[in-house]
Amino acid sequence: MTDTARARKLADRIRVVVAETLQRRIKDPRLGYVTITDTRVTGDLREATVFYTVYGDDEERAASAAALESAKGVLRSEVGRQTGVRFTPSLTFVPDALPENARTIDDLLARARASDAQVRQASSGAAYAGEPDPYRKPVREEDAEDVGESGDAGDDKGRADGEDA
Repeated sequence: MTDTARARKLADRIRVVVAETLQRRIKDPRLGYVTITDTRVTGDLREATVFYTVYGDDEERAASAAALESAKGVLRSEVGRQTGVRFTPSLTFVPDALPENARTIDDLLARARASDAQVRQASSGAAYAGEPDPYRKPVREEDAEDVGESGDAGDDKGRADGEDA
């Protein structure tokens, strides 16, 4: 087992312990609707970063951040008790930027849909600038017989029969 695998296992366990402890033991009224999204532990297992999101406005996020800071000691004690590691990692709480990134992506997608709708509306009654099928087709055998010995049917270059260049 490598150190990174051990750090990942410890990080997963810390995430579960912190989430359960917040739900069952911490009774701080400032603590809002907090979700622990991810946890990362350094390779030496000395520091753990806990990522969280808070449902609500900026005021509720700030209050929840203060509540998490004040509950840090209780949470670290519980992590040490339930994980059984020699040195309990220090906890750092970081708000997760995932909801803001998702909101930005949703806004960009909505703008793209609106732009596509405008292009679709503008092009609904439009006609081709040239011929509907601007590509040359290969000459079929029956068409080649109609052309005769004068050459390839593609040499006409848009002239009708009987017109000279």
